[in-house]
Amino acid sequence: MSRHDAARGVGADGAAPDRIACVRPVQPDLIGRTDELDELGRAVGLHRGAATTAGAAAGATAGAAVLVAGDAGVGKTRVLDELSRRAALAGWTAVTGHCVDFGDSALPYLALSEAVGRLAAAHSAVVESVAADHASLERLLPRRRVDPASAGGDAVDRAELVEAVHALLEAVAAERPLLVVVEDAHWADASTRDLLGVLFSRGFRAPVALVVSYRSDDLHRRHPLRSALATWTRTPGVQRLVVEPLRDGDVRSLVRALHPEPLPAAAVETILRRAEGNAFFVEELVGATRASGSPADALPEDLADLLLLRLETLGEEAQQVVRVAAVAGRQVTHALLAATVDLAPTALDAALRESVERHVLVPTDRGYAFRHALLGEAIYDDLLPGERIRLHATYAATLAADDTRGTAAELARHARAAQDPVTAALASVRAGDEAMAVGGPEEAVRHYETALELASDPRVVADAGWTHRRVDLVLALAGALVSAGRAGRAHQLAESGLGDPQVAVDAAARAELLGAVSMLRGVSDAGDPLPPVEEALALEVDDEPLRARLLALHAKALAWNDRDAEAVPAATEALALAERHGLTRQVADVRTTLARIDTRLARPAVAQASLEAAVEHARAVGAVPAELRARYLLGQHLHGLGDLDRAAEVWAQAAEVAVAAGLPWSPYGFDARFMTALVAVEQGRWDDALAIADLTGQSAPRAAEALLRGQVHAVAAGRGEHALATEVLAFEERWPLDALIPLTSGAAGIDLLGGAGDLDAAVDLHARIVAAVARLWHPAFQAQVRLHSLVLGQVASALSRSGVSGADRKRWAAYAQDLEAGGEQIASDLAARQDPFGPEGLAWLARLRAESARIRWSTGVAAPEPDELVRLWDAAVQTAGDFGHLYETARARTRLAAVLRATGDPARASREAELALPVARRLGARPLLADLRRVVGDPAPDTGGPAVTLTPRESEILALVAQGRSNGEIGRQLFISTKTVSVHVSNVLAKLGAAGRTEAAAIARQRGLL
Repeated sequence: MSRHDAARGVGADGAAPDRIACVRPVQPDLIGRTDELDELGRAVGLHRGAATTAGAAAGATAGAAVLVAGDAGVGKTRVLDELSRRAALAGWTAVTGHCVDFGDSALPYLALSEAVGRLAAAHSAVVESVAADHASLERLLPRRRVDPASAGGDAVDRAELVEAVHALLEAVAAERPLLVVVEDAHWADASTRDLLGVLFSRGFRAPVALVVSYRSDDLHRRHPLRSALATWTRTPGVQRLVVEPLRDGDVRSLVRALHPEPLPAAAVETILRRAEGNAFFVEELVGATRASGSPADALPEDLADLLLLRLETLGEEAQQVVRVAAVAGRQVTHALLAATVDLAPTALDAALRESVERHVLVPTDRGYAFRHALLGEAIYDDLLPGERIRLHATYAATLAADDTRGTAAELARHARAAQDPVTAALASVRAGDEAMAVGGPEEAVRHYETALELASDPRVVADAGWTHRRVDLVLALAGALVSAGRAGRAHQLAESGLGDPQVAVDAAARAELLGAVSMLRGVSDAGDPLPPVEEALALEVDDEPLRARLLALHAKALAWNDRDAEAVPAATEALALAERHGLTRQVADVRTTLARIDTRLARPAVAQASLEAAVEHARAVGAVPAELRARYLLGQHLHGLGDLDRAAEVWAQAAEVAVAAGLPWSPYGFDARFMTALVAVEQGRWDDALAIADLTGQSAPRAAEALLRGQVHAVAAGRGEHALATEVLAFEERWPLDALIPLTSGAAGIDLLGGAGDLDAAVDLHARIVAAVARLWHPAFQAQVRLHSLVLGQVASALSRSGVSGADRKRWAAYAQDLEAGGEQIASDLAARQDPFGPEGLAWLARLRAESARIRWSTGVAAPEPDELVRLWDAAVQTAGDFGHLYETARARTRLAAVLRATGDPARASREAELALPVARRLGARPLLADLRRVVGDPAPDTGGPAVTLTPRESEILALVAQGRSNGEIGRQLFISTKTVSVHVSNVLAKLGAAGRTEAAAIARQRGLL
């Protein structure tokens, strides 16, 4: 099979004056949360009485991790504040980072940046020491985050950021236990979610406790945190705590604490009813009651009215300040607010003091935040449209005049809301650049797309300084899309740019776009990459670095077209130009291309050495995309030689590099993950394949999701889970995204449909797959041999079970001969090009011949002699074994056993079946077990085999299976999903070597497992 070769930052100078920062709202003691605090304390290793550093260290737990969930306003922050206070009293270091809600203006890693900043203030020597070894840590220090110039010219490797954060937390915890709290993860950007996931899974040796809170009522079906939580909660060592609503008695105690003066019993009960245990609602209702002086006035029908009632209790200037702050968002620095609001400093201080005392705003380290997000949102929504535009314009002007007061993303958001598209477009480009600089391609895509959308506004088009930026923007967006795994969308974008005179403004711009189109065609199966790059070279632009890039693309395109002899001189010239101009990453990429050509022109050992050298060179110069490509190609070369173990290892390493670099969906990085799953299927490590293909907690592009689901479909086909055929057919609309989708998911569908008895549907699906892949690749693609073998296998099996009428004999025999001839022609053409099949191709070619002969034997049309039929199936078994495909070897052996029995050799048939039986049992391959029963009868369970070890969960599920419970019933009883139950049941069947649930229960009873 062939394959083509990011919340907002807060200003560091925005700390509020001490006279304001010292003001704190009076809050009652924490009420009704003893159980939650005790449970949290135990989870993180915080024990009462550990008042010294040594005592704290003794009680601390290394690598503790807790997820704290609860509805908005239920009291999560108060619980976590109390936990931090107790930790500090016990000698711990406790820091908090906050995720904030700014939608598409989010800057990656904001919460971690805040926490790192706090650590820098408290442990400056440790931070400096770690930063000396991990320079990328500087990018997370708050003062660096607001200075665009500090980001440098190159993007930060996400792996470096992860390593830097991990090293810092370990180093701080080495001195004393460390508690890190990340609040409001439902607003976390994708990069922060990914980093938290790595910290959860990697863990810590030192006493580091990581506590992450989120609003459970904000998690709608498509909320990005929802899938991440599913992964985090399954990570060993990660605990989960739900902060439930307060009990009625605790609500009454809270009301009394907030309102010491007696309230009428009716008012208390009304608050109790309306608040429904939500501590924030209780506080707001009591606060409104105090402000209005009347319980009736304190009980408006709508929560927004209630929240706005708090605003109306403020004086005119305080209301003005709060309205201006609401336009900034949940938080605002003192410096930005002071520069935006039209008040003298003393008047501003008085207004802020009143706002804090009235519990509308609360002071933060560098400014102010709304006491609750809903309060800020209600105030913002209450503004008149003209007020919003004017205030957004004022913020935009303030940020444009001094970019240290905020981020480019903030400027873009305010300018867009102020209807200033020119400023918004330019700031969005800068925001995209900042996101890419810290390894956040998903966030960069949103910013660049916003800029491109704004670029069509007549006011932007008329701006003279913008015209020549459009091609750079298109290329930047295309690059971010590729890094985010959306190469198809990037290709469409680049192609459309060629026809836009505002983008392709001159020869150089057109050449850049043509080069991008060529590259994107190569990585997205979107056509021949050669014509566009040849057109670009014909433009003869006087720019040697550009020419070096185009020649490198030309060499790739020639190799893509199997014109290796022409590709070598193009690559050689590109290499010379790249070296002359110091284009180190370009050099690494060209060296990889030359190594790729070696895999077809040189001896295998030489080719492997060339690819290994390309990997090391790319790694040494930090050329991650070139390193990923070289690693992928090395794995492909090893796989082609039949070295599945080494290929899987190389591809797994490539996938790890991609994830560490923040490029999990990029070309070659994701491809390596896909191929790792594919090899796991081939080697019979089906549970490993399912784990690799598991996308829980990940936001995968549609093509990537379909490709990995294809491996799930392959396992389902082997295990006879025919219900998944419906999903396979639904994936047909994704086939144009990548030819490997029909070759994986579709191919599994042939077996699923055929195994379910719908032979006509399987044959029709085969024809559609061949046509689709021929359009995407070329008519004589090699994988046809495998597809032909699979469909002929289903035809032959159907004929052997039900026989064939006279009218159909010739049709099926001719069908088999046509497909066999097509496969033979492909093999002949490859041999003529001196590019013969490797072990995989030989295995499928032998299988094709054997399946064709089985059909002709069944129909009696051009039937082979019995010895010839056996010889062909012997070859199919041998070549499948040589390649290393465990399941297909067992399947070929099973069909050989059937042939032997049919041709009069039952003794050998039994021996072959006995060799296939353990594999079928271990894999849980129920269709194969059924075929074996037809050959040798009902094989007895292997009670004398090695001891079976089940996990506690598997034992629990097996007991329920033995009681006759369905997967849905088991899931409801154990509070897990039906899908999870299905995975566990499949694992149990495979471990027991059982074909079904009844057999599994019987085997388990025989072995004393029940």
